[in-house]
Amino acid sequence: MDDEQESSLKTVSGKQHLNNPNLYFNRELSWIQFNRHVLDEAKDHSHPLLERVKFLSIFANNLDEFFMIRVSGLHQQLLEGVVKASPDGLSPGEQLDAIYHTLVPLLEEAVRTWNDDIIPALKEEGIIIHTYETLSEEQKYYIRNYFIKEIFPVLTPLAFDKSHPFPFISNLALNLAVILRDRGHPEELFARIKVPNKLFPRLIPVQPTGEGSNGRGRYEFIFLEEVIAENLDLLFPGMDVRAAYPFRVTRDADIEIEEDEADDLLVAVQESIGRRWVGKPVRIEVSSWMDQSVCSMMAEKMAGFPHMFYRMSGPVGMADLICLMDVNRPDLKDPPFIPSVPKKIENEKNLFEVIKARDFILFHPYESFQPVIQLVQQAAHDPDVLAIKMTLYRSGAKSPVIQALLDARENGKAVSVVVELKARFDEENNIGWAKALEHAGVHVVYGIMGLKVHAKLCLIVRREREGIVRYVHMSSGNYNATTARIYTDIGLFTADPEIASDVSNLFNALTGYSNYMAYNHLMVSPKYIRRGVLSLIEREIQRQKEHQDGHIILKLNALQDAEMIQALYRASQAGVRVDLQIRGICCLRPGIPGVSEHITVSTIVGRFLEHSRIYYFHNGGDEIVLMGSADLMPRNLNRRIEVLFPILDSGIRKEIISTILPVHLKDNVKRRILTSDGSYIRAPFEGDILNAQEWLIAHRGIWNEHLSEGSGPVQKNIDI
Repeated sequence: MDDEQESSLKTVSGKQHLNNPNLYFNRELSWIQFNRHVLDEAKDHSHPLLERVKFLSIFANNLDEFFMIRVSGLHQQLLEGVVKASPDGLSPGEQLDAIYHTLVPLLEEAVRTWNDDIIPALKEEGIIIHTYETLSEEQKYYIRNYFIKEIFPVLTPLAFDKSHPFPFISNLALNLAVILRDRGHPEELFARIKVPNKLFPRLIPVQPTGEGSNGRGRYEFIFLEEVIAENLDLLFPGMDVRAAYPFRVTRDADIEIEEDEADDLLVAVQESIGRRWVGKPVRIEVSSWMDQSVCSMMAEKMAGFPHMFYRMSGPVGMADLICLMDVNRPDLKDPPFIPSVPKKIENEKNLFEVIKARDFILFHPYESFQPVIQLVQQAAHDPDVLAIKMTLYRSGAKSPVIQALLDARENGKAVSVVVELKARFDEENNIGWAKALEHAGVHVVYGIMGLKVHAKLCLIVRREREGIVRYVHMSSGNYNATTARIYTDIGLFTADPEIASDVSNLFNALTGYSNYMAYNHLMVSPKYIRRGVLSLIEREIQRQKEHQDGHIILKLNALQDAEMIQALYRASQAGVRVDLQIRGICCLRPGIPGVSEHITVSTIVGRFLEHSRIYYFHNGGDEIVLMGSADLMPRNLNRRIEVLFPILDSGIRKEIISTILPVHLKDNVKRRILTSDGSYIRAPFEGDILNAQEWLIAHRGIWNEHLSEGSGPVQKNIDI
């Protein structure tokens, strides 16, 4: 924080002007801080080596999406002449400038991690990443033959000159810019080759050379683009190949759908997906040794904004490094673990009886996602089940949940599914499933005009001896068996009549016409989550003024909404203790005297992606816990159908308050603490070492053991 900012903050704290830009971190720069933490995990030697490669790949993949969506949006604002500043006071142009100057050193750090740390460590383990110069003559011969037989037939060199227009470069495609000279002519020529890294592995296996020094086998690779570059004489016979430079273009991939003008939303989304790969360029990654004249030519043909070129002294498109996870070296990966299943349902064939007896939660990935699948499958085949209703946001390519819904329809159940077609980068999957469900006779609804349906809900209607009973599953995570193994999400099973009534009324609003708003327990956005959370914050402020016992804990993915941030500032000013654990974007600035000195902000980035949302309010000892799908961002509060649901069962509430929340807030291994200048520091080591995710793996399911035994906690709880 510079002296001018510090002076401004002192003035702000005195006048309590909570809309002052100096009280807010920039959204985009805050996200980059999150991705910096992902890179930190790639550098962390406590992770198995191939897991570090995975984190480096995730870091790069995150940046790809950041440019396709967030940076492209800033470019669009510049094109439209938008001058309105973000809450932190930066204009679109200033944000683009700050993004570039923040990312350049971060990318250099990522490349150093790969070149100077990971590659040598891989070599020690018998996993060798070759350059062409390090290949033996035998290996060069093998690669040459492989190129001729496999790669050469699919390559199409494209010339660029007066008779050949500059070729279109598709989004995220890896390319070689080739500089040639016709023998006897001084003029340089340019050609582009698209590297077929979707058809071939990015890292081509080199002919094996025997057993590694560790006795576990030897793996040798060379980058696909280098194989092509070293065999260009076959593509350009009779020409002098002067240079070959890898490069990649990132384009605007943020689909805009004019829903009010679309006769058929399904068709509109299908048509828009194809445009994702031809949007305006927003970033050009080039090799660090690319000649400036080539960059200038590309800039003339593709670029329209400053700071679009990023020079890489390592692999262009590092997201592809994830392919190394295919190497059969389990000793270099995280040890697998089997998610637990609560004892009370482990061998239970009738989940309806269990749910009707008592609410329970599943905390993924520590607890298995299988009971969720089992519930839908059981409903599909149970003759007493009349109807199933679900929301689907990201269901995955091979979904057992959707197969169960298809089975349910085949068995004569009334099945209604709200499929969110606009789930970014999952549109094609969702379109495919929507068509399959419709073909089977399922009632498929494509969301609500102008809103995304982000809530995660399942409602099962069953005829029983005493009448109709409705069973509900609600979660922070998608109905996706794959992500349930790598995202931390909490789902609730309940047959509470009032909650079931709320969910039923919400589905009626999603599938029909309804302005229903008198929910018994649910908070539903748009409108009501904002109103409800603000009300709970104000209640804590009043409690603090009257009894000095205000306490708020929020565990979220993101905190961006200015109105919510200002409410939390007011709570801090009143003396309310506010503990925030925000995985990613946090625009709130903690630790400012007179404004936010009672607010702490931390984050955890580790083996699993922290994805659960938990809202805690002390409420004078009558504690309130809410969970669900919503973060505190304008899009969640204003432009999405989101749900926060209360934990009504006192036993579950106790386990969340006394076990799940504290273990995250006390982590002193992976937790980082946000400072008032925007930097993060590692949590101090106090007492025993505590890695929250590892602790939860080791103690998975104790919250449900407590509920099933009904005899108090199985293990001593951690104090908040």
